[in-house]
Amino acid sequence: MQQVVFEDLGQRPYKETWDYQENLLKKNLDVKSALRVQQAVGAEEESVNSPLSTVNHLLFVEHLPVYTLGKNGSEDNILISNEQLKINGIEFYHINRGGDITFHGPEQLVGYPILDLDKFKTDIGWYLRSLEEVIILTLAEYGLAGERSKGETGVWIEPGVKGKERKICAIGIKCSRWITMHGFALNVNTELSYFNNIIPCGIQNKQVTSLEKELGRKVSMDEVKKRMKKHFERVFDCQLT
Repeated sequence: MQQVVFEDLGQRPYKETWDYQENLLKKNLDVKSALRVQQAVGAEEESVNSPLSTVNHLLFVEHLPVYTLGKNGSEDNILISNEQLKINGIEFYHINRGGDITFHGPEQLVGYPILDLDKFKTDIGWYLRSLEEVIILTLAEYGLAGERSKGETGVWIEPGVKGKERKICAIGIKCSRWITMHGFALNVNTELSYFNNIIPCGIQNKQVTSLEKELGRKVSMDEVKKRMKKHFERVFDCQLT
């Protein structure tokens, strides 16, 4: 069973957390490089017994209002100007994850797994479906049927009912030499009006929702975190420490 270091960062600006992720990713990549050098010089026994090892992490955070655009996303999916962003106190970053544009803000639970998939399974499709499964299992505890939408990453409510499709969790990742970063964003009590300024995930004519909207009440963030941690351990067969 893999060990995963868990940290709840509370509420943080986006760039600060992005930099932190990049630092954790780099440390793991440096370890992999060092181990590869050991193996290349024929020090097989030394590399097997080496104290060097990558470290798995799971970060939880709530961001201050920010729009993030994936590396292949289109700026046409931002519907307000830079001036309007400044007036409304919303940051914007073009970042190095997959996916298009999304919003992060208070009362949204963002999870960033920095995992060495060499220790789990070297399959990006499996990894994305596993993240979705964590969310689906968490939603089920609230009586909600979270589902996948064919050809689209993330978790939806009623994705097969035309006109009622609504996304509750966005997912976008980066993977370097099987080390992951970025992750998922589950709308808990999120102010959904922020999504009116973008075409979420670049998908036209589909809604965005939250736990609060679906249940008709505020939901405890601490409760959601506790349940999500439990399902993360179950799906990834790991222990959060």
